[in-house]
Amino acid sequence: MNRLICLLSILLLLVLPILPAQAQTSDEIKVFINEQPVNLDESPFVQDNRTLVPFRPLAEAMQVNVAYQSSTQRILAQGSNNTVTLTVGDQGANVNGEKILLDVAPQIINGRTFIPLRFFSEVFGCQVQWISETRLIKITLPPQEMEVIGFYALGDMQTSSWTNLFTTSYPETSKGNTENITGLAFGWYSLDQEGNLLTDSKTGWQRPDDYEAVLEAAKGYQMTTEMVVHMIDGDSSLTNLLNSQLAMERAIANIAKEASLYRGVNLDFEGLGWQDKGEQLVKTRDSFTYFVEMLSKQLKKEGLELTLSLHAPNSAYQGYDYKSLGSFADRIIIMAYDYGVKPEPDAMVSQAVQGAMINVPANKLLLGISLPSENPASLKSKINIARMYNLKGIALWRLGLLSNDMWSSLEASAQAKKLFNNENSARD
Repeated sequence: MNRLICLLSILLLLVLPILPAQAQTSDEIKVFINEQPVNLDESPFVQDNRTLVPFRPLAEAMQVNVAYQSSTQRILAQGSNNTVTLTVGDQGANVNGEKILLDVAPQIINGRTFIPLRFFSEVFGCQVQWISETRLIKITLPPQEMEVIGFYALGDMQTSSWTNLFTTSYPETSKGNTENITGLAFGWYSLDQEGNLLTDSKTGWQRPDDYEAVLEAAKGYQMTTEMVVHMIDGDSSLTNLLNSQLAMERAIANIAKEASLYRGVNLDFEGLGWQDKGEQLVKTRDSFTYFVEMLSKQLKKEGLELTLSLHAPNSAYQGYDYKSLGSFADRIIIMAYDYGVKPEPDAMVSQAVQGAMINVPANKLLLGISLPSENPASLKSKINIARMYNLKGIALWRLGLLSNDMWSSLEASAQAKKLFNNENSARD
């Protein structure tokens, strides 16, 4: 019962004391979960120096499923790998088959269940802070398991992806920060408008001569790998590529051939649809979708996955049909940044996620985070947005730019979900 019980925390939250007539109510108490405000349908109250909060809004905010059997007054709460059973009026709770005695039996008052925060904190390992001056309750949950993709690209001595990841100079390795990363997206490739694969592009994307050693190191620490193919439309080269059947076929063949070295491909085609309107915008979207469909089919033949790094739905670039693209991609990274403010505004990032989720399920979406725009506190806030919407994970641009404090924020909020095990993995 440690951080996995985080989900159970919501589940067993149904524990509540009976509300007496003299209970002190306050409309001023606000509740935040992982720095995100929770909208409550009933006001929290203070009783005998104990603060109680309505359960259901918290359950909804934390994506926990709850079922109530009226005939038996039994409550079943279920999260990932965790199941809790409670019965109204019974102090006994069942957590994954283990009997636990509660201080107070679950009670339903006026159709609402209220949570005693002390129980919430002590039983489920979540940190609960009461700030009396502002009448604010801050709940911090344990790290949530999710995919954490780190973009790996060439930097300099001060921003080396290798050193930032392994915490030692090339070619030496150590566990370093590798446990915080699920997979690496290598920013080494581009294309020209004829569909030729470039390993030394004018945009600065370069594949190092010793790239195979980097791939081997990634494998040794159970990190998946994908090749990033980056292209921008500033000089219309991307548009020209997508307007040529021959160029697209050449590009797909070249990408698929190189992709055999990796687990999959991360397609990062930027700038589409910036000034397009009407029929031209439709044509731009259809051309890109067609390319993605063909690439996806080719990669699937090779047993490889396709990730798309896309401008956010609320960006200036509207050349991306999220619904169609989501049907061909294994995952989509929402590049929810470049809004003109640093740190990136949480409201805009949340809006981007909501817009993407209209057409793509959350379990296919990762929140892209641009580290040059963030600080340790705002990084944690962005991760909490991904948690709040139950996204597949996050993607960090880029390794080499995470300070020690940023690594700490990452570790406190996200537990990297390792996708494979390697018996011959590297050891310190």
